[in-house]
Amino acid sequence: MATTSTPDSSPTPSSSPRPSPASPRALSFDRAAAQYGAARPGYPDALLDAVEEIAGRPLRGARTLDVGAGTGISTRRLRDRGADVVAVEPGPGMAAELRRTLPDVPLVRGDGNHLPFAAASADLITYAQSWHWTDSARSAPEAMRVLRPGGALALWWNVADPDVAWVAEQGARLLAFFAAEVPEVAEAAGPGAANTGVHGSPVSARDLPAGLTFVHRRVPWTRRVPLATHLSNLGSHSAFLVLGDELARRFLSEEREHLARRFPDGTVEETYVVELSVAIR
Repeated sequence: MATTSTPDSSPTPSSSPRPSPASPRALSFDRAAAQYGAARPGYPDALLDAVEEIAGRPLRGARTLDVGAGTGISTRRLRDRGADVVAVEPGPGMAAELRRTLPDVPLVRGDGNHLPFAAASADLITYAQSWHWTDSARSAPEAMRVLRPGGALALWWNVADPDVAWVAEQGARLLAFFAAEVPEVAEAAGPGAANTGVHGSPVSARDLPAGLTFVHRRVPWTRRVPLATHLSNLGSHSAFLVLGDELARRFLSEEREHLARRFPDGTVEETYVVELSVAIR
């Protein structure tokens, strides 16, 4: 069960904690919550350093809402840096996985379009891989309402670095696959080979809400994982989760063969750039 009670130092829940309806694609993660939590990449210390620098305050003690928290990947990093963090998640499957792995973190069922918290009650609101699931015409004013004066809204995405040769090659295969099998996904992604929503951020700076001034940073980092974990990471993206098991298995099986030739020792070095945007109220 999710809780709407938080410590006195945490943002204060409002009297209407009912989450807004979420899209079927956004809720597709519920069917793969354990896979998502196990395979998705985390975030480097340098990202959290950048958030602190731009926000002008340490994370330690900051009253923080991690919105679209999913299985708690970013929630855990914020908590470990000392933030007084509340996870906000609309999906029941993802929320259950977060509760299983982070039982001590307050969890509120809700989403960014209607934050169930009192005005001026948060120092920091974060969206890790989740801002694009909101209606920014609603979620941006909600964030400004809930943030205290001087509080920060931080949005970030892990993006596979297309300057790395094998990443670019995989991006081209992804785009060709979705163009053939699900043309609307490739069309929505635009011309960027890595931007199917599997490799890249589904938004760019021009898609950020109008009326807010953002500071942008790009934070490069890498992780080394078994090939099976890399493929599980790919398969945990919504583009695959709504595709159907047969087509997803076919692509991932072919991709395993490509990558086994590229990484004969079975370890994949995933190379990312975290795209960070921070606005101050």
